[in-house]
This record gives sequence, C-alpha cells and structure tokens, in this order.
Amino acid sequence: MGPVKLLPQWLIRLGNAVGGSVRLKLMAMVMAPLLLGMPLLLIIVWIWGTQGYDRLMLNKVSSDLGTARQYFDRVQNGVSTGLDGFAGSHRLFTALHGSSPSQLASLIDSEARDQGLDYLLLVDTQGRVLAGDGHRGEDRCHWKVVSEALSGHSLRGLSVFSRQDLADLNPHLPDQAHLELVPTRNANPDGRFSEDRGLLIQAAVPVFGPDHLVVGALEGGVLLNGNLGIVDRINTIVYQEASLPLGSQGTATLFLGDTRIATNVRIFESQRALGTRVSAQVRARVLDQGEVWLGSAFVVNDRYISGYEPLTDTEGRRVGMLYVGFLEAPLQHALYMALAALCVLFLLFSGLGTLVALRSAQTIFRPLERMNKVMERIGAGDESARIGPTTSRDELGRLARTFDELLNALVARRFELQSLARSLDRKVAERTAELEKANATLLRAQEQLVMNEKLTAIGELTAGVAHEINNPVAVIQGNLDLLHDVLGDAAAPVEEEIRLIDEQISRIRLIITKLLQFARPGDFAGYAEATDLNDVVTDCLVLTRHNLNRASVKVETRLAARQWVEVNRAELQQVLINLIVNALQAMAEGGSLLLETADIDDDGVPGALVRVRDTGPGIAAGVLGRIFDPFFTTKKQEGTGLGLSISYAIVKRYGGSIEVESRPGEGATFTVRLHEHARYSEEPTAPGFTARLFRPNET
Repeated sequence: MGPVKLLPQWLIRLGNAVGGSVRLKLMAMVMAPLLLGMPLLLIIVWIWGTQGYDRLMLNKVSSDLGTARQYFDRVQNGVSTGLDGFAGSHRLFTALHGSSPSQLASLIDSEARDQGLDYLLLVDTQGRVLAGDGHRGEDRCHWKVVSEALSGHSLRGLSVFSRQDLADLNPHLPDQAHLELVPTRNANPDGRFSEDRGLLIQAAVPVFGPDHLVVGALEGGVLLNGNLGIVDRINTIVYQEASLPLGSQGTATLFLGDTRIATNVRIFESQRALGTRVSAQVRARVLDQGEVWLGSAFVVNDRYISGYEPLTDTEGRRVGMLYVGFLEAPLQHALYMALAALCVLFLLFSGLGTLVALRSAQTIFRPLERMNKVMERIGAGDESARIGPTTSRDELGRLARTFDELLNALVARRFELQSLARSLDRKVAERTAELEKANATLLRAQEQLVMNEKLTAIGELTAGVAHEINNPVAVIQGNLDLLHDVLGDAAAPVEEEIRLIDEQISRIRLIITKLLQFARPGDFAGYAEATDLNDVVTDCLVLTRHNLNRASVKVETRLAARQWVEVNRAELQQVLINLIVNALQAMAEGGSLLLETADIDDDGVPGALVRVRDTGPGIAAGVLGRIFDPFFTTKKQEGTGLGLSISYAIVKRYGGSIEVESRPGEGATFTVRLHEHARYSEEPTAPGFTARLFRPNET
C-alpha cells in the first residue's frame, strides 16, 4: 500500500480507467509507439539532418578554399612565368649589350605595363638597381627572392612592403595601398586607424649571359591592396553560375594580417568591406596557430559558411589570409523547410497508420462494448436490449450472437405474462412519439418566428439609422444652402469648398442608400450617364486631399483614357475613393500611389479602365480570396467589411468588373473595367471576383 499512496491521484484514476476498458487498453497499445517513439524518431531525424548539413557545408567550403588557393597560386606562378620569359628574351639580351641606360629603362617600363606589374626592376649581380622603378643603385639583396635569383634560382611568393618600401619603388603605391580601418565587431583590439603596408606578389628570376652565367636578375611585383580584379576572378571561378542554389551568394577576400585589403564582401550594396577586420577568434586560429578555419562565421553583416587559410611570405611567416565563403541563411532556410516537411509527412503517415489501426481495433472492442451496454440496460430494466447483427466471425462475434439468442429465449418464456405490459408500453411509446413530433414542429415554428423578428428588427434598425442620419444631413444641407445665399458673391473664395461639402452631403445620403441597398438590392438602381473617367479621378484626388496630406505618399497620375463609359458618377466616385483610402491605409509608412486610366476593347466592346496601384505590403494569399466578401475586414477596430463588397456590387451592376493583383511585399493593384454602354446585372451579396497572387520571384 505504501508505493500506491505515493502515486499521483490522476495516475491512479488513469490506471483504473484503462484497466476497466477494453477500448482504452487497445488504444493505449496502438498509441504508445506513436506517443513514445515518434518524438524520439523526429529528434533523431532532425539531428542527423542538421549534422549532415553541417558536414556537407564544411566539405563544400573546404573544396572552395582549395580551388581558390589553386587559382591564387596560379596567379603567382603567372607573375614568375612572365618574368622568366622576358629574362630569356632577345629584346632584353640586345638592350643589355647595346642599348643606352635610357633605352633599357624604357624597355623595363614597357614590359611592366604589358605584364600588368606594379613595379619591375633590373638588378646587377650585386643586387643594385640598373633600370626600372626605384632608386638607381639601390641594393635589393635583402629581399630573399632577389638573392635567390642572383644565385641562379627563380623564386616567387608573398611579401609585405612598408610604406617607405612602396614609396621607394613608386610614389603612387603608398596611396594605393593605404586603407582606413573600419571598426569591426568582435575584432582583436588594435590602436591603429589605418593600414599603410602593402601585400605584394613578389617574384625574381635570374638573367643569364651568353656563357650561361648570371649577369643580373629581374624583380617584379603586383600589389594586392585594393586589387579587386583578383578577388572577383577567384569568386567567379569558385562560385560559378548555379553552383550555389537557393539564392546564396559567394565571396572571396585577401587579408593582410587580419585586415581585408581586397574583397567582394559588401557593407552596403555598392560599398565593399575594405578596411574591416576579421574576428579575434578566427585571427587566433589562422594567423597565430597557422590552422585552416572552417565553419559558420559572422562576416561584416551576415552569417557565411566560411573558410580561412593562412598566407605565408617567402620567409615562411604568416602575413595574411585567403578567405572564401557563401551566405548561410538561404541554405539553412531550405534545410529547415525540408526537415519540417519531412516531419509533417512523418506525422501524417503515422496518423493515417494510427487511424487504420484504431479502425481495425474496433472490430475487437465494438462487440464487447455493445455486450457491456446491453448488460447495463438489462440491469436497468430494459429487457428489449439486444446486441444486434454483427459482421464479426470470430469468437467475439459468436459470443454476441449467442448472447442475443439467450435473451430472446428468456423474453419468449415471459411473453404471456408481459403481453399487456408490452401493449401499454407500445401505446405510451406511440403517444410519446406524437408528442415529440408536435414539440419538434412547435420548436421549428418558434425558431422561424424568432428569425423573422430578428430580420424585422434589422430592417427597422436600418430604417431608423437612415432616418436619424438623414435629419441632421438635411439640416446641414439647408444651412449650407442658406449660407451660400446669404454670402452671395462673398462666397466666391470658398465656392469650391462649398461645392465639395454639398457633394459629400450627397455622398452621405448615397451611403445610407447603399446600406439599404445592401439589405434590399432589388429596390435600388443607379442612374447611369456618360462619364469621363479622368474627371472622376481628378475629383477623387480633391476629395481625398486631406488623407493625402497626412500621408507621406507620392501620387502619380497617368490619365490616358479617351473613351467615356456609362455609369453613375457618384457611385463610381464612391468606389474609387474607397480604393484610394484603402491604398493610403496600406502605406502608413509612406510609398507611391499610381492612378491610371486607359481605353480598352473587350472582344469588340469599347470601354475604359481605372487602375489604382500602391506600394504597400500587399495582400496575403489567405486573405486575397475573401477581400470582396461582405463584412470581411482586416481592420478589426476601424472597418465594417462592406467597402469592397459594395464597390464590387456597384461596378458589377453596370456590367463592369474589379480585378486585383498582389505581389507579397510589393503592393497591390485594383483594376476597374467599365464599358461604353452599361450592362445591368444583379449580383448576390457575396460576389465572386478575379484575383491573382504573384510570388516575389515570379515575372
């Protein structure tokens, strides 16, 4: 008894319920694998999926880094190969043995330009500059590539030049190498404000004389600071078109130390992240420890699947880094969507399997439940209770049929004694059925009466509201007319405003009429006349001027329609004002509103259209199909849900149509199409309409 008392009461009650019900026992056996195994399986699938994704991304960026390194090595080899070809050329041999110093210098300068070098020097066997950039007679033997070349061996590699080293070669190189450092989050603290050093591809090759002895050396280099052509070419080679699906973007960067000196990573759309620095964590791993860094990293302003590899100079010192990476967000989003879809499918198929299992289990517990209910009814005094026909052919089915036979035999033995009681019961049952039928008829009549009273109350309320509004409107109209008569010519400065007030009073009356029209559309019909759409649009802009003044919305009109259409002018004005106000409300933060008219020809029927286009957030797919439904609104605190429904009914009455197109995140366009001659029609309260939903990548 001790352990039982320690169990919670709800668990004890649950155990008792399961122990006393075959249905619950079978359901527990069916649901246990789903409730216990399903979460575990989903967790395993999720973990395997994300781990596989991580491995795939790391393998991808590692491969990309290897490709970038191969191309970068090829660029360095290209510099050395170009110098080697020039060193063995007949031009250089002739210049060395028969040209003046000025002619030799001109040849060196011309070759530097042809090979795209930032500097090119010719040095003698002592390492002194004979021709090219730099100071004539300067000793270059302190550079390892030069000393190796003078010993007869070509050498190329990376070298870091100080600002003075660059100035000694070319006065323009220090300015080209200079970069202002940009404060970067998570970067290693550094008191510098600029980077004045230059990272160069430096190469030197020996120059041999006729006797195959070294007579000098050629030294040249390419400055990598700000050299966007190299990183853009690396990015093009590594991330070719369609190599990164799902909208991801690839990037490449060259670092001098931890500073980006050439990159196509961008801070803004048109500004590259030159002068930004890598995080302290990556710097310690790559520059300090000399290891390759692979993984997800925050680069400037986004997370990238990144690969960093150290760059060493000709002395073996780590002087910079080579980076490649691609945006992680699109790929990660696709992964999560795929895993979510997999989970949904897993749940769906599991649910279907459970449903099939439960339906199969019904063949077991249904005869037992029916037997149990029959016994309960018999125990309560209902001796007519039976299990009834069963399709089960197993032991439970035979038991149910035998149980019914035993009950029938018992009833047969008592038949004579209970015949009168059964007759009385039958009459009572018949009378009860009659009373129930009469009661049901009475209830239906009462419900119909209540519904009629509600509809009558709605009609009276609508008429009362119309009457109560019409009275003050009539007072306003009368006083406006009196004001106009009293002022006479003095009313000229506000003549336009008085006209607009008068029109709005008429519009109020028209709205009241439309409210009644919505309840009884057959009792109303608009007076149609030939109308110029351009004039209506112009008037609508005047009438909504106060709304436009409050909103930071740029209004553009393209009034090209020449065809007049047959429509009630005031009703069309009501439709357009409703569309304009809705567009302004959708652009609460500002935007552009385009009002456009144009002539149309629908299968030989002339007409014109009005198009209202906004740059708001657009209409969601789930809402697009209901915007013309009566009383449907997304402005719960403001709208009534009748604006677009009545607008649709108005346009449709004259044989026109309203079409809506929406691109999520790019606004919505409502198009009203009308004909030269109205085609009157009756529409239901909840009309259909034409709508199109565009996705962001649809053209």
